[in-house]
Amino acid sequence: MIKPGYNLKGLAYRTHAIRFARPAMEAALVSVVTSTPRPSSAHVIVLGNEKGGSGKSTTAMHVAVALLNCGQRVATIDLDSRQKSFTHYVENRRAWSAQARLDLRLATHFCVARGTTLRLDENETIEFAGFADAVASVERTHDFVVVDTPGTDSYLTRLAHSMADTLVTPLNDSFVDFDVLGTVDATTFAVTGESHYAAIVRDARRHRRLFDGTRIDWVVVRNRLSTLGSRNKRLVGEGLSELSARLGFRCVEGFAERVIYREFFPRGLTALDALDENTLGMRPSLAHVTARQEVMGLIEALKLPLDDRGQRRAAARAEWFSAQAKPLDVHDLLET
Repeated sequence: MIKPGYNLKGLAYRTHAIRFARPAMEAALVSVVTSTPRPSSAHVIVLGNEKGGSGKSTTAMHVAVALLNCGQRVATIDLDSRQKSFTHYVENRRAWSAQARLDLRLATHFCVARGTTLRLDENETIEFAGFADAVASVERTHDFVVVDTPGTDSYLTRLAHSMADTLVTPLNDSFVDFDVLGTVDATTFAVTGESHYAAIVRDARRHRRLFDGTRIDWVVVRNRLSTLGSRNKRLVGEGLSELSARLGFRCVEGFAERVIYREFFPRGLTALDALDENTLGMRPSLAHVTARQEVMGLIEALKLPLDDRGQRRAAARAEWFSAQAKPLDVHDLLET
């Protein structure tokens, strides 16, 4: 049961989002939404795509670490309580950091527990409360909240989409993945319509805009890009360009097809961590350097609102670590 007086980013948004996600819960939420102005809250980044295997968890981890490296205060939430790929990634990172005695930056992480009762409505209420509690605990103390959603259409997934400030949709560069956004003509490959996930995002953006006038920045990220030109790459690109004009999303390049992204997972590493043998557990290669450039290119393309104070903290931290490698300058003290 959600207590009256709960004040979090999301209760107002959730109340509105619930109208199209789970109408039966709306009455329970209306009574707890306060009418006082909401203070500045964390910027919410939601990773969403109904198709699994598109790189949501990998992208979420890299975005979170990139923000941490910029001195931002970051929280992460895993809504995929069955697969828990994002949570396992975080746990692997924490374990490797301890085992190798590394200073790997970690966000404040939450995994919303699954409801285990025999009633669907009770399970949804339990999971909703877990999500609400996680957001409530970080919305005023953190700069960013990164939310990884499951590859299914559920009321909690729709809820997360409605409260996003930035919605990131990783998409493998193939027409199999393209199908979640739109359909194409089998002969000409011209776009013929919009698909189910595009409709979900359209509803989420419309409800959010009607509620507070905010326009969710939707970014489609092309993952597993071939490093070589191909007919498929060109046709998928043309289709996304046409859909972008229809649906109002930005399309940017993400991660190429590289084995190292899979190798990062067991140790919880990212392309942004130190490229040395102690951290990687192997000798670094050119692929590690190229992957880092890809990640930084993606972060720049997302155009996230970084907090200036956090950036100053990151610069001071980098300067401090740099100074540790230099000998103490005491020549002035030795002069007589």
